[in-house]
Amino acid sequence: MAKTVKKTSPKKSSIAPSSGLPIDIGISAEDRAEVVAELSKTLADTYTLYLMTHNFHWNVTGPMFSTLHQMFMTQYTEIWQALDAIAERIRALGHYAPGTYAEYARLSSIAEPASVPSAEDMLRMLVDGNESVARTARRAFQCADAVNDQPTADLLTQRLDVHEKNAWMLRSLLA
Repeated sequence: MAKTVKKTSPKKSSIAPSSGLPIDIGISAEDRAEVVAELSKTLADTYTLYLMTHNFHWNVTGPMFSTLHQMFMTQYTEIWQALDAIAERIRALGHYAPGTYAEYARLSSIAEPASVPSAEDMLRMLVDGNESVARTARRAFQCADAVNDQPTADLLTQRLDVHEKNAWMLRSLLA
C-alpha cells in the first residue's frame, strides 16, 4: 500500500507581512516576528554606531589624528557592510527592515553626541557604542537560538566578534 503525504496548506499566521506570501522555513510566524524585533534593535544600534563612527572619522583632531582617522574609517566601513546583512536577514524572515532615522532613534540604545567631543571622549563613546551593539546582538542571539534560527544566530555571532574586538582595540588606546 502506497503512503500518502498529507500536504498542509499555509496557515494565515505564516504569511509574510512584507509580501503577503506564505513562508515555511521551519520557524513559526510568531517566532520569526520575535527574532525580527530583536534584529531590528541590532540594526538600529549598528546604524547609530556607524553614523557616530563616521562622524568621528570626519571630525577627530589632535596628536592621534592619523591613527584614529584611519581606525575609524576601517571600523565604519566594516559596520556599513554589516548593515546590509542584518537588514537582508530581516527581509529573509518575511518582515520589512527599519530604515528611517525616526525608527532607529526609537529602537537604538545608543545616545548620540550633542557636539563634537574630544578625541579621548570619542574613544570612550565608541567603546560604549560597540559594547551596546554587543549587548543588543547577544539578546538577539538568545532569541534566535531559542527558536533554532541558525542563520540569524551565525550572523549575530559574527557581529559579536567584531564589536567585542572593536571595543577592546578602542579601550586599549585609552589605557
